[in-house]
Amino acid sequence: MRKLFFIGLASLLTLASCKEDVDTSARYVFTESTIVSYLENHQDTYSEYIELTKKVPMSRVSATTVYQLLAARGNYTCFVPTNDAIHEYLESLVESGLIEEPTWDAFKAFPDSSKLDSIRTVIVKNSIIDGKDEVTQRYELALFPTTSNGEFPLANLNDNKLSVYWPENTVDEYYINGDCEIDQKNRDIRTLNGIIFQLHKVIAPDEITAKRYFQDILEKQTEGILTFARAIQACGLMDTLNAVRDEVYEDLYQRGLIHDFEDFMTKGFTDQKATQTDDACMPEHRKYGFTIFPETDEFWKEQGLDPKDPDLLKKLTQWIVDNKQYSTIENLKADENYTSEDNMLYQWVTYHILPFRVAANKLVYHENERGYSRSNPYKYTIPVYEYYATMGKRRLIKLYESSLSDGVRINRFPKLNDGRFDNGYESSCDPDKEGPLVMRDHELAVVNDVVNAAIYPIDRPLAYNDEVRDNLGKDRIRFDGMSLLPEAMTNEVRRKDSTEPRFQFAYINPNSTYQYFKNFSINDDATFIYFNGYLYGWILYRNDEMKALGNYDLMFTLPPVPKRGTYELRYKVLATGARGIMQVYFGDDPNNLPITGIPIDIRKELDQWESGYEADTGDPDYDAEVDKRMRNNKVMKGINGIQGDGHLSEREDKRIQRRIITRQTLDPDKTYYIRMKSILDSKSNEFFMDYMEFCPKEVYDNPETPENTW
Repeated sequence: MRKLFFIGLASLLTLASCKEDVDTSARYVFTESTIVSYLENHQDTYSEYIELTKKVPMSRVSATTVYQLLAARGNYTCFVPTNDAIHEYLESLVESGLIEEPTWDAFKAFPDSSKLDSIRTVIVKNSIIDGKDEVTQRYELALFPTTSNGEFPLANLNDNKLSVYWPENTVDEYYINGDCEIDQKNRDIRTLNGIIFQLHKVIAPDEITAKRYFQDILEKQTEGILTFARAIQACGLMDTLNAVRDEVYEDLYQRGLIHDFEDFMTKGFTDQKATQTDDACMPEHRKYGFTIFPETDEFWKEQGLDPKDPDLLKKLTQWIVDNKQYSTIENLKADENYTSEDNMLYQWVTYHILPFRVAANKLVYHENERGYSRSNPYKYTIPVYEYYATMGKRRLIKLYESSLSDGVRINRFPKLNDGRFDNGYESSCDPDKEGPLVMRDHELAVVNDVVNAAIYPIDRPLAYNDEVRDNLGKDRIRFDGMSLLPEAMTNEVRRKDSTEPRFQFAYINPNSTYQYFKNFSINDDATFIYFNGYLYGWILYRNDEMKALGNYDLMFTLPPVPKRGTYELRYKVLATGARGIMQVYFGDDPNNLPITGIPIDIRKELDQWESGYEADTGDPDYDAEVDKRMRNNKVMKGINGIQGDGHLSEREDKRIQRRIITRQTLDPDKTYYIRMKSILDSKSNEFFMDYMEFCPKEVYDNPETPENTW
């Protein structure tokens, strides 16, 4: 695992000033074997760490120390460095010039007391995950992420995410953040209030931005992804990649001007597992992020390109031209004006970047696809995928994983067993449609050291060329509502693996307070809550949903279509008596969207209105006729590929329907919006959102291959 050693003093001071709010009201001191008592019984190994925990306060406004926290009731996961590991860390700080001697003597090594406090904080707070009152958030080995370089659901006390890496072809080796090895004997040590793992290296992320990461590569001419770094710089993207968080939002939140929504279940919301005292919480931060998929320098050398060649950018542009790695309909220019959006290199580079940060184990979501089981998380069944809009000019990109894909791939277009009575699995894939493999556990992968980005090398070139565009144009583009919101991924609002109410129910203030989601507008009369649904087992696309109460008027920015053509836009309904009636608007002018169709009543199940619905009989010809009759009423059954805990699929559930919102010609160079507005006087009727679909005419009206039910 390649790491940059770059811990600046400014970064350390920032760590020291992090705000930590810890609720210790329900915690008490144990008299048996707590984490503290275990460590104190092994002074020869952990005495340095113990002393540091006594000197690190939980926050600037609290006298409570980390030592006291680890002696109290709770569910902590502690990656404790040995005495030798701490001394090696101090030696590394001497080598980097941050301290003068590898000692805790303040007079010899730390004339600046703030630097001493910062280094203590780095060592201690990066080593602890606080699982609060959830025993499932004690992360013993059995609960580690199932993807190499996957991240733990909760951040550590320093508000950093930790990842778990295991080298290929190894059986029992685990590393935290890539290179901090967990001792093979001293691990999974269970105490009354948590789990202990012994480390032989201090967890100390570099804490640099993507801009600084690429600058370091350029300054040192470090090969690995040097070619891509040079292209990033030439296209003028470095400053963009320097953004870390929205400081205006940070200030509003810290001053209490961003409010949670207390006791939301008493206000009219419905949820089968929420309690009357649960609060829906605003996200604590509004961070910026990026996910980057670069080709390696090893690949470029095979193509005859030298990463250090003074003429690299010209030759790289020519390679893009010669290998047709561009879309011919975009009229791109192969000149040296690399910062122009119409430049071929600029378009090529930005297609490698998503405008949000996503962890290695969150590139796609295995949750409730048909046949999948959490108890056997490595056994994949039907394909799962996500469609996103890339950075720069918005173009569609597809992330995909199946039982045959050997990992997450980009823009894979396989053949599927997708007949009415098939299993929905991938059957095969032509070599030219396999798509680049996202090498999440490659030595060049960066998932923790860069604060605002995740970097995953790919094994072959990625481009938005005519072939990719045409293949995407043959896809039914199904997208989860939360996938439209980059901030939801970067800030882990979406699909947080935690049963804590603060993560299960996210409240988002109206736009007039502060617009948290750039691609989503919320009016003042709406109360909007995202229901994470972790471990709920709902019959939902990703097991989560969006709801709103009140006289809501909501607008989403939709992803781009891949090419000009006729598409249906469809909206999934899960009908209940708690829902309402809404008018839908659709178009490309957000300030003047035309009404689309008649109002939609999302309270009625398929057999409660003249939808043409009949349950499947098992006769494929008759069931196909029912589907046609329903389409005449602009409605479709749910899909075969999603199931709930009761193993009932969407298609078998008459509450679930896909309403055809509109059918019209759409242009890839336009941005489209959908607006949903309540038309009822009552403020107690719910808005609901799970997923939508763009379905091209080539799919829904194909005379040779009817649209599948998956």
